[in-house]
Amino acid sequence: MQDSALTQLVLPLLIVLIMFGMGLSLVVADFARVIKMPKAILAGLAGQILLMPLLAFAVALFFELSAELAIGLMILAACPGGTMSNVICHIAKANLALSVTLTALSTLICVFTTPVIIALAVAHFSQTQITDFSIVSSTVALIVITLLPLSLGLFIRHKFSTTSLYLVPYFRRFSAVFVVLMIIAICIEERNTLLSSFSSVFMATLALNLLAIGIGLLLGWLTRLSAIDGVTLGIEVGIQNAALAIVIGVSLLKHPDYAISAGVYGVTMYIGSLLLAMLAKKD
Repeated sequence: MQDSALTQLVLPLLIVLIMFGMGLSLVVADFARVIKMPKAILAGLAGQILLMPLLAFAVALFFELSAELAIGLMILAACPGGTMSNVICHIAKANLALSVTLTALSTLICVFTTPVIIALAVAHFSQTQITDFSIVSSTVALIVITLLPLSLGLFIRHKFSTTSLYLVPYFRRFSAVFVVLMIIAICIEERNTLLSSFSSVFMATLALNLLAIGIGLLLGWLTRLSAIDGVTLGIEVGIQNAALAIVIGVSLLKHPDYAISAGVYGVTMYIGSLLLAMLAKKD
């Protein structure tokens, strides 16, 4: 994808719409719930914010990914949870309130942690630095395309609750369609790189997803949460906002090859998560 109106304007605007839709699905109580279930929230955030990037780093080294794929995997791991985790938690009959709260809080926190993780990843894996990359400007950009539309959606939900609830499913479908279209576009644009490294990047993303789910379950067990809360953590840590990771790679960093790992993870993350959901539903 060449630097154009599509990558610099349209894609960020689509993320704005997705984050606005997420805001419509939230209420203020979702952010205050940390007081009612602090142990579960802190365990989930530890898995999402701290352990997920560490897992991605280890996976990138183990599979000896190229610099572009490794950085892309780190970008993906540095992003917050995606709204589809809430859908999968609903399918699994898990703790939906916990899932929604973790998605909301990780989105707020990752605005500030994601640029730092990206900077560290680029410094470690890349032979050539991104000269125009700035932690401050990246943080500001993430605030504009994530926090502001999310806050607007939250405000609209507060003022027009019935209408907001009616619109939420449409925004979720739009988000799913957007991710699918972006994955297709990346596969076409970066087909040479993807074909030459598909087996390694597929196995790396699948391994990352399964490890992330395992970490979530382990955190639930270590903190003595209920089984259903542990399943919720597994799903929440394993599902990432792949759409945001793709836009960061393509639009903010202007490196479409950084989006390959996110695009593949956008597919593989449902393998382990849906398997866990089906197993949890049986119980």
